[in-house]
Amino acid sequence: MNWILKPWCELTTDELYDLLALRAEVFVVEQTCPFQDLDGLDRRDGVQHLLGWQNGVLVAYARLMAPGVAKSHQVVIGRVVTAPEARGDGLGHQLMQQALQECERLWPGISIYLGAQAHLQGFYGRHGFTAVGEPYLEDDIPHIGMTSF
Repeated sequence: MNWILKPWCELTTDELYDLLALRAEVFVVEQTCPFQDLDGLDRRDGVQHLLGWQNGVLVAYARLMAPGVAKSHQVVIGRVVTAPEARGDGLGHQLMQQALQECERLWPGISIYLGAQAHLQGFYGRHGFTAVGEPYLEDDIPHIGMTSF
């Protein structure tokens, strides 16, 4: 697995295409959830894009946001996604481990927030996240806020 972390302005056009295609494949097509993926946060200062490549194919991605970009005092991990054809061998756990390492390197000691799909609460719990607040609907999918640290 080859991990790359870059801000928007350093992404190549091919990397950008691949990450947007992966997000659309999973979040829009697979989950049958039409939503506005391009939310204006991808290219903001303090946002990093974590890309996981396997044999030249993008198979894992997460968006890491500095405190103040989306939450006033927390780092935010979002758009966590793995390619359907690459699932079943722990890739999601590798992605989360890499994302957490990068967050700690970039923003040491700061708590991390993510809005998890409710059915993945146990998955994120294995990475040190605990639920906060009440469940909510986002794009008609049940979610729960979770924090780490």
